[in-house]
Amino acid sequence: MNILEWPVPVALPALLAGGVLDLLQVEGVLLALKDADSGRYLWANPPCLAWLGADAQRVVGAADLDLLPQAEANALQAADARALASGQLAVVEDHRFERAGVRAEFHVVRHILVPTDGPRQILSLWRDVTQSRRDAGRLQSALDQIERQQQSVEALRRQHAQGLDRPSELFRREHFEEHLRREAALSQREHREFALVLLALDRVESLRQTLGEPGVQAVTQAMGHLMRTNTRAMDVLSQLGDGRFAILLSGVGLATAHARMEHLRRACATEVVVVAGQGFNFEVSIGVASFPHTAATLADLSQAAVRALADARQRGGNRVALASIRMGEMLPVT
Repeated sequence: MNILEWPVPVALPALLAGGVLDLLQVEGVLLALKDADSGRYLWANPPCLAWLGADAQRVVGAADLDLLPQAEANALQAADARALASGQLAVVEDHRFERAGVRAEFHVVRHILVPTDGPRQILSLWRDVTQSRRDAGRLQSALDQIERQQQSVEALRRQHAQGLDRPSELFRREHFEEHLRREAALSQREHREFALVLLALDRVESLRQTLGEPGVQAVTQAMGHLMRTNTRAMDVLSQLGDGRFAILLSGVGLATAHARMEHLRRACATEVVVVAGQGFNFEVSIGVASFPHTAATLADLSQAAVRALADARQRGGNRVALASIRMGEMLPVT
């Protein structure tokens, strides 16, 4: 239907009843005219009628409370009141609605019309900005990730310049265990602490079912990258198996290890991994044990870290759990 065939109220200015309305209709703008005193609709264009979920016969003469859920109606009535009280001829405001789990965002301009021979009216122009803002959010997330990656590259460059470069691949289990034995001997000899951290990807099988093996590999690579950028060059990193990792934090006690691993956990939760053009997040559970505070032998230290990791996973995952501090005399390292 041509816009000039719509039932446009006589009070609507001639300019709006012509080419401007045609242009807005092409752009998909929702238009509505209300009586300012009663808040009742005098007219609405087809996109607005579709959003209200009613035809023109039902909309004209009705108020927002007659057409919309109470929360939405109250929000619109309050916005109309603010526009009228502002003393301005045009007031801009954003509205957000959620229906059946789907969120919609509108950029709304309310024009206060004052006809010479009638009461004030409110002409509102609604532009749907849901998709544009969703795209902007995705773009910002991607830019933030690029910035984090650039910062990580710069940190690695500085480490290399200082002679603190580390292997690009995570150690295998046998090499990690050798480093662990050396650290324990050094710790006993020099009376200093170190921490053993066990990490496990949460819901790794669900990731595999949803995204396939490429998705799991992408997460594994992201995990290795985050482990490297959130630890020091002297720390030892290892992949123990499918979705399972370990970190040896040299010269670090339980409290410091917890703080650093909490930072790593948050970095994992906010990381965006892209597979086949689809972005997704992942979470990790972390168990932390320290030598000699939670165990005095390597076997006990390993079991303490395993129990802490199990505790983190049993409590829903995406958390850092600490091993209990042991009581009594320290036993010799074995």
